[in-house]
Formats: sequence, C-alpha cells, structure tokens
Amino acid sequence: MDGSIISLFLLVALAVIVISVFFTFVPVMLWISAIASGVSIGIFTLVGMRLRRVIPSRIVNPLIKARKAGLEVTSNQLESHYLAGGNVDRVIDALIAAERANIDLLFERAAAIDLAGRDVLEAVQMSVNPKVIETPFVSAVARDGIELKVKARVTVRANIERLVGGAGEETIIARVGEGIVTSVGSSNSHKEVLENPDKISKTVLNKGLDSGTAFEILSIDIADVDVGRNIGANLQIEQAEADKQISQARAEERRAMAVAFEQEMKARVQEMQAKVVEAEAEVPQAMAEALRSGKIGVMDYLNMKNIDADTLMRESFGQQVEKGKNQPPEQK
Repeated sequence: MDGSIISLFLLVALAVIVISVFFTFVPVMLWISAIASGVSIGIFTLVGMRLRRVIPSRIVNPLIKARKAGLEVTSNQLESHYLAGGNVDRVIDALIAAERANIDLLFERAAAIDLAGRDVLEAVQMSVNPKVIETPFVSAVARDGIELKVKARVTVRANIERLVGGAGEETIIARVGEGIVTSVGSSNSHKEVLENPDKISKTVLNKGLDSGTAFEILSIDIADVDVGRNIGANLQIEQAEADKQISQARAEERRAMAVAFEQEMKARVQEMQAKVVEAEAEVPQAMAEALRSGKIGVMDYLNMKNIDADTLMRESFGQQVEKGKNQPPEQK
C-alpha cells in the first residue's frame, strides 16, 4: 500500500513537471490569444520561434496589432526583421500611423528605415506634423562692412523616400547658414537686410537646400537679426596699423643705413688724415735729403721758414677778425 502511494505521488510530480515544461516551452496562451484575435498562426510555428531564439510575444503581439489595423503583414516578415536586429513593434506602429495619415509606406521600406538607424515612427509623425529646426546665430558681413547676426527657424517635413541615405538635420543647418552668409554678403548695405529680412528667407529657400537630405523644407523664417561689429572699419584700422609698422620698419632701415654710411665716411676721413700725417712725416726727411744732396741751400731753407712764419701770422690775424665779427655787440 505504501509503495503504490509513493508511485502515485511520483507520477503526479512527473506529470506536473512535464506540463510545466510544456507550457514554458510552448506558448499556448499566446497561441490562444492569436487565434482569438483572428491571427492564423500554428502552434508549431511558435515552437519554431523558440528554437530560433525568437521571443514569440515580440512577433505575435505586433502581428495582432497589424491585423486589427487592417495591414497585410506576415509572421515571416516580422520574424526576419526581428532576427536582423530591428524593432518590430515600432515598425508596425509606424505602418499604422502612415496608413491612418494616408501615406504610402510599405513594410520593406519601413524595415529598411528602421535598420538604417532612423526612428521610422518619428519620421511618419514628422511627415504629418512638420518639425521646426532653429539655427544658431549665423555671423555674416554686408558689403558696407557691418556684421549681422541672423537666427532662422526652418520648418521641415520628413521625406520618406529619402530617409535611407539622406542627410540629417546638421546638413540642413549648415546649408541654411551658408545661404544666410551668401544673401547678407551680396547686400550692398546692412540696412537693406534690416528693412527686408524676408529677402534672406526667399533667397535661401530658392536654393533647393533640401536636395539629398531626408527632409523637405517647407519654410525658412528669420527669427532675429542683430547688428554686430563694423568689420570693414576694423579691417581698415588693422591695415593702416600694419602699413604704419611697415613704414616705420623701412624708415628704421634707412636710418640704420645712413648711420652706417656716416660711420663709414668717418672711418675714411680718419684714413685720409692718417695718410696726410704719414705724408707730412716724410717732409722733414725729404728736406734733409735735399740739403744733403745740395738741391737746396741753407738760405733757401731759411726763406721757406720765414714764409711759413708769415703764413701762420696771417692765419692768426684772420681768426681773430672772424672771432670779433661773430661776438655779440655787447661783448665787443
């Protein structure tokens, strides 16, 4: 009797374990929910998802949502997108939103957008409700040299056809900034821009800045225009200062050359004086040689000395006369 009770308990425990493992491995409740929602999916298909390491609820729940919304998608499409690393639930939400907004969006394109790293649901929402991108202050200079700081608001709508491979918001901001700089730079005066700021938006909008991007530009509105520095005047001041320094450097160069030339002349004068002293030193020797050789006599030598003394006396008298002429009247 005891043995039969133990065997019964063992059989019950084994049955409970088997049932628990079965319900854990086979999502029966999920299968029942799918059947009740009108989604035709086999129990063995769910078991196959378990074997392929796919969470059945991640496929069945979006599939139920899609069928209730009237979308024609299959479990194989959802499972392949899940295995590729995509967000199945978000793709289905995007398809439902696109269908409600009457936007032509196929599952393959939505899956490609999702796998490309973009938020496909946000893209559909942006197609319905355009987004406003605010640019930072863009500094531009008009022809009169006045700097203007312009801020713009760009209203864009997502372009579903170009979401895969299209440029993002950074490109839109960069292109709008480039257009602002071009438009302000082509204005003759900054006053023209201040009087007609819509001229900037019209010029920039006509450039087709949304080419190759994932957006379609609807409008460009100038939010703020501030007057900055007088760049032209500052550049002229800096140029004048640079010219002044260049002129000073050239003048200093000429002065240095003049000083060097003056020193060279002084050196040459000293050289000439040295030669004169050297020549004068040879005169006594020449006189002695002339006396020894008899070319001149003693009387000739004395006459020459008298002439020298007379010349020195005359020079002395002349210097005193010149000095008297240059003195003030009260000192004479």
